[in-house]
Amino acid sequence: MSITPVISATGLFTPPESISNEELVASFNAYAEAFNAANADAIARGEVTALMPSSAEFIEKASGIKARHVMSKAPILDPAIMAPRWSERPNEEISVLAEIGVAAARDALARAGRDAADVDAVLCAASNMERPYPAMAIEIQDALGIDGFAFDMNVACSSATFGIQTAADFVRSGNARSVLVVSPEICSGHLNWRDRDSHFIFGDVATAVLVEAVDMAPTVHWEILGTRLKTVFSNNIRNNFGFLNRAHPETRDAADKLFVQEGRKVFKEVVPMVARLIVEQAEKLGIDPATLRRMWLHQANAGMNRLIAQRVLGHEASEDESPTVLDTYGNTSSAGSIIAFHRNNEDMAGGDTGLICSFGAGYSVGTVFVRKVA
Repeated sequence: MSITPVISATGLFTPPESISNEELVASFNAYAEAFNAANADAIARGEVTALMPSSAEFIEKASGIKARHVMSKAPILDPAIMAPRWSERPNEEISVLAEIGVAAARDALARAGRDAADVDAVLCAASNMERPYPAMAIEIQDALGIDGFAFDMNVACSSATFGIQTAADFVRSGNARSVLVVSPEICSGHLNWRDRDSHFIFGDVATAVLVEAVDMAPTVHWEILGTRLKTVFSNNIRNNFGFLNRAHPETRDAADKLFVQEGRKVFKEVVPMVARLIVEQAEKLGIDPATLRRMWLHQANAGMNRLIAQRVLGHEASEDESPTVLDTYGNTSSAGSIIAFHRNNEDMAGGDTGLICSFGAGYSVGTVFVRKVA
């Protein structure tokens, strides 16, 4: 007999430091000015392309982002560095990624009134893993004191929703009754802070989702009505960093070892794919897409979310129907839709239906339809 999986609670860790668009622009423009001065002769000969200055207005118009939280602010804003920096930790000390993941997980457990002893499994579902092994999930499991199993999974910006379906499947099959899906995202480490077209996109954060069997869930919870996942290979969002190419010193500073994307192609190809998948899955579940009370969409680009919501709902979505955290958090990869859900669900009534949806590199798309039980 299949067991009904639910979302019992979510948790959030937000870094205390934040970078505004104005601060980011001041840093980038100082770097661009120094670069142009140092390469003035080559620029004059047409051998080097001069860097164009950025502006807060350009960033907000292009993305909807006004600020982003980061784990290492000062080095990012230093024109001579423009990357996060922190001391390397010994193996005996908890890693940075696990530390923020544990903070989010503890928040989720506390909100559900749950003890770590009740949890059977931990999935670390994120884009930006600190290392290939030991698995970050196992380190998080150990730090929380959970007796069970754990593993990492990476589906870029859809990692959390793919993790929720995986956790729900464990619950349905009886292989686990309580599963933590933890998404620690230190996106600042893979961002090219010297690229005018993308230096403003990402921020750092960690989220956690507690997926459990309905009979052990708190009174207020979210029934998982259905999920659907889809992947289509594309090079339009890519990061070529990896342990194999690190063996070649001449490639270590190449731009493609950081985040790169063909933004216009992504917009054109992803928006219709996501909207179509949402509508098809809603209809399969017997839900009229236009009746969705709220959509917690992936927080990558305000324009994309606006168009996806309009295609699903049949009208321009209000902030209440499709809330955003993009303006203050930036793109936080797999954590974005979970932050939106975490911060914008308490006002909903029992019986209200909503959608958690992610989309990103891969391409990957994940949908999780939920109904509030109170």
